[in-house]
Amino acid sequence: METTAPPAEAAGDTASAVLDDLVDAYPHDTLVTVGDLLDRLDSRAHGVLLLVLALPMCIPNVPGISTIFGLLMMAPAVQLVLGSRRLWLPQRVRTMNVDFGALRRALQVATPPLKRIEYLIKPRLSALTRFPVTIVIGLQTLLMAIILILPIPFANWPPGMTVAMTALALLQRDGALMLLTIPAAIASVGSVYLGARVGFALLDQALQWLSTLFGG
Repeated sequence: METTAPPAEAAGDTASAVLDDLVDAYPHDTLVTVGDLLDRLDSRAHGVLLLVLALPMCIPNVPGISTIFGLLMMAPAVQLVLGSRRLWLPQRVRTMNVDFGALRRALQVATPPLKRIEYLIKPRLSALTRFPVTIVIGLQTLLMAIILILPIPFANWPPGMTVAMTALALLQRDGALMLLTIPAAIASVGSVYLGARVGFALLDQALQWLSTLFGG
């Protein structure tokens, strides 16, 4: 049965506190709609949704989840580009179900390290987290989402970390952290190149092995 709850009041809370509240809101393994999650995170939906989607990418996770989460990241990314203050999703996407049990387990693994570094994140250079700078932030996040969608081996962690840093910078209005997302994004693009080379090399080896096996 779907759980409904009022929007979370995120003002003044740390990112980990918001995630802890989200985990506590759904104590049982259940299917939760995307719309229900967004309604709960309404006060800071862009940043929190990006963080919720990015953190599972920073740890070992279920194969294929990066493609789904990458697609979902596109919505807040595009709306950052457009300067939208409220996160909008099509009704068809809002009615999609999320296995909150799996999501909770990923967040429970990723949140403790976040708590250990959170004291470093604070409001500064806040203009770098607001429109029109969010146009560049949104384009960068959109690129990271595309990388996550691609079936490239070993390429999930760098863009996941980049989006997580972006989300934390948005949530805490930390422009200094936002600047650090730029080299992180460059490293993510590099991971695509390296991952693609590894993938093609493995494919070439497999084809040569099959050619030897069936041709010789």
